[in-house]
Amino acid sequence: MANYYQKEIETASREEIIAIQNEKLVKTVKRVYENVPYYKAKMDEKGVTPEDIKSIDDLHKLPFLTKDDLREAYPYGLLATDLKDCVRIQSTSGTTGKRVVAFYTQNDIDLWEDCCARAIVAAGGTNEDVCQVCYGYGLFTGGPGLNGGSHKVGCLTLPMSSGNTDRQLMFMTDLGATILCCTPSYAAYLAESIHERGLRDQIKLKAGIFGAEAWTEEMRHDIEEKLGIKAYDIYGLTEISGPGVSFECSEQTGMHINEDHFIAEIINPITGEVLPEGEKGELVFTSLDKEAFPLIRYRTKDICVLSRKKCSCGRTHVKMSKPMGRSDDMLIVKGVNVFPSQIEMVLLKNGLTSNYQIIVDREKHSDTIEVRVEMTPEFFSDSLSQLSAKEKEIVSELKSVLGIYATVKIVEPKSIVRSEGKAVRVIDRRNLYQN
Repeated sequence: MANYYQKEIETASREEIIAIQNEKLVKTVKRVYENVPYYKAKMDEKGVTPEDIKSIDDLHKLPFLTKDDLREAYPYGLLATDLKDCVRIQSTSGTTGKRVVAFYTQNDIDLWEDCCARAIVAAGGTNEDVCQVCYGYGLFTGGPGLNGGSHKVGCLTLPMSSGNTDRQLMFMTDLGATILCCTPSYAAYLAESIHERGLRDQIKLKAGIFGAEAWTEEMRHDIEEKLGIKAYDIYGLTEISGPGVSFECSEQTGMHINEDHFIAEIINPITGEVLPEGEKGELVFTSLDKEAFPLIRYRTKDICVLSRKKCSCGRTHVKMSKPMGRSDDMLIVKGVNVFPSQIEMVLLKNGLTSNYQIIVDREKHSDTIEVRVEMTPEFFSDSLSQLSAKEKEIVSELKSVLGIYATVKIVEPKSIVRSEGKAVRVIDRRNLYQN
């Protein structure tokens, strides 16, 4: 039976959701126009006024915001409330140049934690669970978001942050953690460590909530099998609030977007044209409730598909697919668009691990791509000729999936540096040659 944190809104009719979105959008646009000079200038430039926005059907008239706008308006240029009403900032990890800083009022934090609570309950969480949060705390949104959501559900919360695997496993076994929240790459690393130490029969995990980086279905099944859990995806971005913008339910066929708080659109990333449901394109979000830092038509650079197909869990909010890559960190190798997730799918399908690195270089003005992947214990007894045959098999499959030639090296276990945060999947050495 499906469980809900806020059943009335999570199962609301399409008509109810549209009515909520219409009312909130009109108010938000008016408030942003009156309180954010930066955004008013963008609207004026496009020749649109708050009076032109009467419902979500008018959303396409509004200008887009991008990460460049956030950097340009840094730090306070997009603030829509008095600074004295703000109680916290969060910031993106790993961006170049100026960091993106998002502001929160107490009400913003409450609503964000509600969204994370919905995700935990959708994964089967109740006030009887022990929720181990291994996302980073501090400026990164992962830890604080799931921590707050776990409190709201009433779970015993273990605010572990990332890293210190010995301590993670000690608390996981001693306190009987039942829900694990972390990046998928760290979940795979913890699973590996649990097996190495013979702790598999001492863990009580039943579910995992994994996000903050791209992962494939193959990786999901691998983690589920190794930890004996059901693995749920969660999506979010600091600019819009953090994790919990959308989350998976028991059906595991995409993530329900919290449509009472966010409007999602899919656009053609080149023309900006809004695409119909079911078309693949760039995901754009408009926040409807944010007091401190409301973003309208924010381009996420994530490529995905939206679906309103009826869900067996009973939730009525639109679903987004797992992001299929990003329009900005997509690799272009020999003129071909390459997404790391495509490579990961081939490796896992061939019985290899999710510990891999893609090294892109340029030799004699021509791009090269090399994939290094760790062997699994099953490969230990294989002769060099068998490993070489396996490498050739993967090269052939990658050629068919990517359309270009990539060399493949199967390397010893643990020879690729482990990450306790986001995995470093791609090393692009071509940048070294740019002036």
